Amino acid sequence: MTTPATVKLLAAAAVTFALTGATAARSPTLAGCPVFPASSVWNQPVDKLPVAADSATLISSIGLTAGVHADFGSGLYDGSRIGIPYVVVHGNKTPKSRVTFDYADESDKGPYPIPAGVPIEGAPAHANAGDRHALIVDRDSCKLYELYALRRQGSHWAAGSGAIWNLRSNALRPATWTSADAAGLPILPGLARWDGDASTGHIDHALRFTVERTRRAFIYPARHQAGDSNDPSLPPMGLRVRLKAGVDISKLPPQARMVAQAMKTYGLILADNGSNWYVSGAPSPHWSNDQLHALGSLTGSDFEVVDTSKLRP
Repeated sequence: MTTPATVKLLAAAAVTFALTGATAARSPTLAGCPVFPASSVWNQPVDKLPVAADSATLISSIGLTAGVHADFGSGLYDGSRIGIPYVVVHGNKTPKSRVTFDYADESDKGPYPIPAGVPIEGAPAHANAGDRHALIVDRDSCKLYELYALRRQGSHWAAGSGAIWNLRSNALRPATWTSADAAGLPILPGLARWDGDASTGHIDHALRFTVERTRRAFIYPARHQAGDSNDPSLPPMGLRVRLKAGVDISKLPPQARMVAQAMKTYGLILADNGSNWYVSGAPSPHWSNDQLHALGSLTGSDFEVVDTSKLRP
């Protein structure tokens, strides 16, 4: 029997659903830690935000016919794992190391809990080439340590740059500071991960992507630029794009469809210079490379730039 109290509860639930919608923000987790708060810009849905006025120009500059490429997967490519790896450590048990930085004035001094055998992007086949990112999650303190161009120099560690993030905070880098990424952003929250992410059946955050040329500018939440031109038709670091709502993804295989849905709901954030429409993720034996390759059927013309001027934690 429906009582007046039940009616009130149902009405309240309806109001809550109307306000939050099916795409209400939630915080992904990893090793018992949030991957930034639910209010983080990474975890905010953008499917209801307006299209930016210069969307057509910016998308055209990135490329209308180039297909999406999942820059992650399983197994090895050219001798290295496919994607940007990360490792979870117990910071209370992992010795912390001092790191010498090339960009010391924009790097967090640390020390950094670098475990033995730390996974480094591109290793072992490309020991001294590529971006050589290393991402370390301290599950005890819920801190994220990220390093760019990490390498051994004699008896100590050296890197291009490094940043330390509190996974429970929305704090950004100081303006104009780099991080381990060109846009001054954390890398981990923008990776398509298997554990605590795709393994749940959905990806509830924005993804990181690259383009070949960027403007000498950055917009929120980016803090740094790496462009070579002031041409306004080029995208700035921090640009948020999304897969258009009308693009049919129902025929994509499950893993590709999961990534595509995240690109519709949460979008992509421009974080570095690289190949156009390359979407970042972490390597895992659970990924199906064949399924992920199906994302190539989506091209630049299927995307639009989101007006994020009112998007803040």
